[in-house]
Amino acid sequence: MAEGDGAGRLGEAIAARREKLERLRARGIDPFAVRFDLDAPISQFRERYGDIEAGTEVADGRARVAGRIVLFRHHGNLSFATIRDRSDEIQLFLSRDRMGEAYAMLDDLDLFDIVGAEGQVMKTRKGELSIAVERLTLLTKALRPPPDKWHGVRDAEARARRPYLDLATRPESREALRARATVLRALRRVLDERGFLEVETPVLHPSAGGALARPFVTHHVALDVDLYLRIALELYLKRMLVGGLERVYEIGRNFRNEGVDRQHNPEFTMLEAYQAYGDYGDMMDLAEALVREAAMELRGSLRFDYQGSSLDLEPPWRRVTILEAVSETLGEEVGLGREDLSALADRAGVRVDPDWGPGKVVLELFERLVEPGLLQPTFVLDFPREVSPLARSHRSSPGLTEHFDLVIGGMEIGPAYSELTDPDEQRRRFQEQLAARRAGDEDAHPVDEEFLLALEHGMPPAGGIGIGIDRLLMILLDAPSIRDTIAFPHHRPEPGTV
Repeated sequence: MAEGDGAGRLGEAIAARREKLERLRARGIDPFAVRFDLDAPISQFRERYGDIEAGTEVADGRARVAGRIVLFRHHGNLSFATIRDRSDEIQLFLSRDRMGEAYAMLDDLDLFDIVGAEGQVMKTRKGELSIAVERLTLLTKALRPPPDKWHGVRDAEARARRPYLDLATRPESREALRARATVLRALRRVLDERGFLEVETPVLHPSAGGALARPFVTHHVALDVDLYLRIALELYLKRMLVGGLERVYEIGRNFRNEGVDRQHNPEFTMLEAYQAYGDYGDMMDLAEALVREAAMELRGSLRFDYQGSSLDLEPPWRRVTILEAVSETLGEEVGLGREDLSALADRAGVRVDPDWGPGKVVLELFERLVEPGLLQPTFVLDFPREVSPLARSHRSSPGLTEHFDLVIGGMEIGPAYSELTDPDEQRRRFQEQLAARRAGDEDAHPVDEEFLLALEHGMPPAGGIGIGIDRLLMILLDAPSIRDTIAFPHHRPEPGTV
């Protein structure tokens, strides 16, 4: 069918629905009701009456349910509709004998309309649990038809642009949202039981800090200042440690003005937690507990497949330094003092900027050559100071920091540090980042004077961790893309739209 034919048929369908809308109003029926009293979700009626015999009607079984019409067969004096609510589907048995004059309203109903139904619970001779409707109430007239009444939104791009249609037509698409809620409850439970306090920090920041990333910028008119959508939760949570809260966490949105691909979305959800008097070793223990609890709560097992590979999340997880991991992959020893790092990268087919320092080159080698192959959960330890401006210097390895990345399924799930608490050292790190910004690195960390002031008042030694909720859900749901875990992922505008 040509594109023009499709648009023409859609226009005819919309026009027909609007004609029905006017007929309903002419008969005194409000096509957009205010409310409807429900007895219970449809699933509860299925649980209660699912075992009744075929061809029977429950004398004391009455139901008031509501949902969207997803199947409709209207003819003669007997019609059938299937409605779907948040929990399940049920068939409506519609007859002129029971409904009387109200049966005529069915002439103006369509797929995707939302209705409320009241009647007797029954099971048809074919064994279909149904409600023999005595009263049918139109709650919302849908002015557009569903995208595909049998299969939901099949085109991946269409699902991304209008995910509400996918949710309405394909029940399995709702599972990612339910899974998100389940995982968040499990993560909160672990942290709450360990004495962490859930807090909220600002989304608009005067300085974009806490991560190496490009921010979104806006302007506050009343204050006449530029503000930045936060790229990380970190610096405000650390201020709370300065304030004596000692164990805090936040689950919230971050925003980064970067590319969109299977692992990245411009806004995403992070869990960050900070524990006074701990270090990155404590954060490894916490990471294992958090991921383990989330997996058991959602999957009921620590062993399952992700994108065709078998995962085993049973702690303890492998620990390897970033230099060891890169050396293993390249088959030769790699260190920050090696003078031919750029040439080594070139031989390995990894493009690096000639102005990068050795730490940035090592990180690039790791991210390009090593990380995608780390399928089993792995703590990659001791990152170069050059790429870890907020982490404490390693207590025994010069040039490195006590920073690990948790990698599962070939993706970074979250970094963690022994936190840097020395304000003078932190200022030196910020100055190094400032030099990188002036040299053209837009992702480099700015100098945050307010954070430095807080550190000068004294922050206790601490461990901190961040876990990407959307990527963790990718692993637990066996989802190929971050888009499959987010209700409304970002996408390019449709041609011809603004």
